[in-house]
Amino acid sequence: MARVKFRDKDVDLIARMMRAEAEGEGNQGMLYVGNVIVNRLAANCLDFRDLRSIEDVIFQVQGGNYSFEAVQKGNLFYNRARENEQRLARQVLNYWRQQPGKYALWYFNPYAPCPDTWYSQPFAGQFKNHCYYEPAAGTCPGVYT
Repeated sequence: MARVKFRDKDVDLIARMMRAEAEGEGNQGMLYVGNVIVNRLAANCLDFRDLRSIEDVIFQVQGGNYSFEAVQKGNLFYNRARENEQRLARQVLNYWRQQPGKYALWYFNPYAPCPDTWYSQPFAGQFKNHCYYEPAAGTCPGVYT
């Protein structure tokens, strides 16, 4: 059973975002990015309250910018999703979860060692160039369901 409701259009959006944000980190890295997208929709807390669809997550604006750099910069995100990315997107929508992205709501590439916290949120782990962060204990129970 899927963690969140989704349509074919959502599979395409996640697939394009996964590729744009983590293609250089292989399938595993793209799956972690997909986890973060699904977690943000499922969480309904902190910066991600009242998001109702995958589209809301992908195109969310915070502080005057899109939450995902790939949307703003237009790199690979605006190319068509390939079969592999679509398959990976369906995996995360249909409950694939693994650390460090299992409960993560944030990730970024610091181009340096991962900090222990990021905006007061604890470090969950690193995969290749990306650092992943989970919500602080007790602040976001929806992400753990």
